[in-house]
Amino acid sequence: LPIFRYYKDQPVISISHDQRRPLPEMSWVGTVYHGLPRNLLKFRSEPGNYLAFLGRLSPEKRPDLAIEIARRSGVPLKIAAKIDRADREYFEAVIKPLLSTPGVEFIGEINEAQKQEFLGGALALLFPVDWPEPFGLVMIEALACGTPVIARPCGSVPEVLRHGISGFIESSIDDLVEAVHRVRDIPRRTCRDEFERR
Repeated sequence: LPIFRYYKDQPVISISHDQRRPLPEMSWVGTVYHGLPRNLLKFRSEPGNYLAFLGRLSPEKRPDLAIEIARRSGVPLKIAAKIDRADREYFEAVIKPLLSTPGVEFIGEINEAQKQEFLGGALALLFPVDWPEPFGLVMIEALACGTPVIARPCGSVPEVLRHGISGFIESSIDDLVEAVHRVRDIPRRTCRDEFERR
């Protein structure tokens, strides 16, 4: 923060409008959302039968909420995530005990090549973040595969997703669980089209 404030006259580009909120005094000149090469991830027309969680196992990413959503919806959850050294204690104390929940499978960290099958094979991506996520690249990786996203309205989420078009944005756990039951109503082709258009 002190460095940004010292250089506040320098032009800066954000990766979402929400990223600007903590530093309104900066000389913002534009927003450039993240993107991916069009052919990096292939569209998959048929959904799988599991929910996906992809990211770090950290408190702000809320893998505990993903597990609760899956448990309450009755849909299996696959978790592909790395555990940073800083998050090891959180994993051991909070997440590891939850991994014995029926229907929850912890895969561990996956590489770029494995994302295609993991995200493309999911019914939906769960993105229940609890912090002002500046962008959330995994959301557009899922959309590139045709997989809708179920997320909480934190940070850039409302800028990246269109509620009812490329997924569902809900605040409460009850509404997130209900979104799992409605997610098949979102055409996977529409998710891919949204990725290509944006």
